[in-house]
Amino acid sequence: MKTILLIVTNVDMYASGRLKTGLWLSELTHIYHSAKEKGWNIIIASPKGGNVPIDPESLKPLVLDKISKDYYRSPSFMNELNHSKNLEAVKDEVFDCIYLSGGHATMYDFPDDTNLQYIIRKQYERNKMVAAICHGVGGLLNVKLSNGEYLIKGKSMTGFNWFEETIARRKKEVPFNLEAAIKERGADLKKSIIPMTSNVVVDKNLITGQNPFSSREMAKVIVRELEKQPG
Repeated sequence: MKTILLIVTNVDMYASGRLKTGLWLSELTHIYHSAKEKGWNIIIASPKGGNVPIDPESLKPLVLDKISKDYYRSPSFMNELNHSKNLEAVKDEVFDCIYLSGGHATMYDFPDDTNLQYIIRKQYERNKMVAAICHGVGGLLNVKLSNGEYLIKGKSMTGFNWFEETIARRKKEVPFNLEAAIKERGADLKKSIIPMTSNVVVDKNLITGQNPFSSREMAKVIVRELEKQPG
């Protein structure tokens, strides 16, 4: 029986106050669905706990796939999501995988959250799986290992890049350039040849997905890699 911690945002608005943001729904639902199918234990947590806003862009018909639509319509799932645990309450628990869901909102509450950094560092140094998708990889940026170096230094990884930010028309809204920040910390950023297409990168126990279109593949890769592990 595996236990997976799914981490989500509590932020619902860009700093400008002009646009709403939040969790990108499919980046949670696909891994949630895959873990449910396996009968694994799932814990949803957020920096503050409680309510988790959903980015309205992720609910548009062109991007809302059937799995995500079904969960959005599920009262039990939405109740679980909006009663997320506080990271402080789960920081000393043991997980087989921690997964950072994305959405532009995570750029505000993930990078500097000390509980999140503690959980990730502990998980990674135990050689347990750390996974993050899209803007959720911003939660990895400021994590330092016990030797003082950034966790992502020298690692192959991916995340929502600056050209994709142009396509999303959010360059003037986001608080920082995620692609540049990843490179500044010495990581080897791997991009898909075609923007806004699936791309998942595995570097030992670090798994990252580039964008929302990587959600399905990300879930498959995590399940595959977890099933390789004993216990």
